Amino acid sequence: MSETRYTQDHEWLRRDDDGLVTVGITDHAQDQLGDVVFVQLPEVGAHLDAEQEAVVIESVKAAGEIHLPAAAEVVAVNAALGDDPGRVNQDPQGEGWMLRVRFADAAVVDGLMDEAAYRAFLG
Repeated sequence: MSETRYTQDHEWLRRDDDGLVTVGITDHAQDQLGDVVFVQLPEVGAHLDAEQEAVVIESVKAAGEIHLPAAAEVVAVNAALGDDPGRVNQDPQGEGWMLRVRFADAAVVDGLMDEAAYRAFLG
């Protein structure tokens, strides 16, 4: 498993040994959103363009989206979030993952911030 990388929009992406990339929001993002009450996930098999809205997240305080840094195919979604969206708050980088995708070029993940850079970005 490769290390987790981060976007400036507070999303995390982790490329797994099978070449697929698991995506979710960071602890910082879930903290800013507050209690997550709804997560709208894409359909498995959907093809998403770079920067296209992939996931919609609604909370008691705000709404947010996940956008992918490159075009990808959705290969799995965390259907458990439909019944228990609070998993995003409880374990955003574990059980609160949102989707798994296949990028045409998985190396796109390598160009994102590593944990040290993300912590510096947060200030």
